[in-house]
Amino acid sequence: MKNFIQELRWRGMIQDIMPETEQHLLEGVRSAYIGFDPTADSLHVGHLVGIMILKHFQNCGHKPYALVGGATGMVGDPSGKSIERNLLTDEILAKYIAGIKKQLSKFLDFESKAENAAEMVNNYDWMKDYSFLNFIRDIGKHITVNYMMAKDSVKKRFDPTENTEGMSFTEFSYQLLQGYDFLHLYRERGLTLQMGGSDQWGNITTGTELIRRIAGGKAYAMTCPLITKADGTKFGKSEGGNIWLDPEKTSPYKFYQYWLNTSDADAERYIKIFTMLTQEEIKSLVTQHQEAPHQRALQKKLAEEITVMVHSREDYDNAVKASEILFGNSTSDDLKTLDTNTFLEIFEGVPQKEVAKTEIIGANIVDILSQKSGFLKSKSEALRELKANSISLNKEKIGEDFILSENDLINGKFVLIQKGKKNYFIVKIIM
Repeated sequence: MKNFIQELRWRGMIQDIMPETEQHLLEGVRSAYIGFDPTADSLHVGHLVGIMILKHFQNCGHKPYALVGGATGMVGDPSGKSIERNLLTDEILAKYIAGIKKQLSKFLDFESKAENAAEMVNNYDWMKDYSFLNFIRDIGKHITVNYMMAKDSVKKRFDPTENTEGMSFTEFSYQLLQGYDFLHLYRERGLTLQMGGSDQWGNITTGTELIRRIAGGKAYAMTCPLITKADGTKFGKSEGGNIWLDPEKTSPYKFYQYWLNTSDADAERYIKIFTMLTQEEIKSLVTQHQEAPHQRALQKKLAEEITVMVHSREDYDNAVKASEILFGNSTSDDLKTLDTNTFLEIFEGVPQKEVAKTEIIGANIVDILSQKSGFLKSKSEALRELKANSISLNKEKIGEDFILSENDLINGKFVLIQKGKKNYFIVKIIM
């Protein structure tokens, strides 16, 4: 067995850890879990740290559990929040949970017959029939209000400087519910370790305390740092919102671009956290990057590893090809291999004009540039730019005698016009 704590430590993935946890894990195969609240039908890159921790845990010979909070997701964790979360219906939760399991299966081996095969559990299964009276009698009496109020996640909600409206009893009870999850899994599945983000330390240690007080056992806790960006902006966000793992919500191209655009300082940290590369491989990459930072070796490898892991090698290859189309030397044939969604994402924000197919097929390029599209102000300007060899159509230079044919259309409905290196325009063909 590999030393799990040692592996996470050099990667910078440990924030808080309970004493004796490392020794406990070295004594044999252990079971641990991380919880994921189903707040959407897809996880996003903010969840990737927890997912990678479970992946390392399994790779080190231990048994990982992914807990989906079907019950706690109905309540909402107050940690790191100033307002209460909206409650979810049973139907929406079921949809969210199915989406999450599909994504986790790309990282964790759920199908193996090995002792450390991953498992997924839903706390709704053991909470749905647990009455409120039984819960406060069996669990609530073991944890004092003073103990619960001392947790940072609770104290912040009563801090007047946070401009909050306090906390409902629903959210106040969250740490007891999460603590009971740990107790239940300790009793029923033999789990002895809970892991999560550093904002979860209070909730996790409530679980270890319940195990000590009710079951007379010993359990362990470990958290990872909350990921930040060097420039102070929020990790995992773009102008369009969250970077999702679902390709329908964030395309593989945009996903790849997010990691490729990482700063040098962040790339050196992220490549340890979000890839399975070894310490030696990463040291070599860092040296290579320092010798020629303009080649962005760290960013390219980070984007490759994580795009392949979350999506596929084919999606990664297509994302690279799409990037080269926008920034490199590509041909008309390269453009025509793109699907419509990827084409539009690459040229997002580029001005467009709809033109009827009957008006543009067979038309002269001078008319297309001026009257048909309005890209250039006049025929004389179009002629001037064409004679200066500054106009490209679908990434290929053209002259003033060019006539547009149906074979020139991208996906049968687009023409990409370019003046110079950066001035793009899209003609969208309508039937």
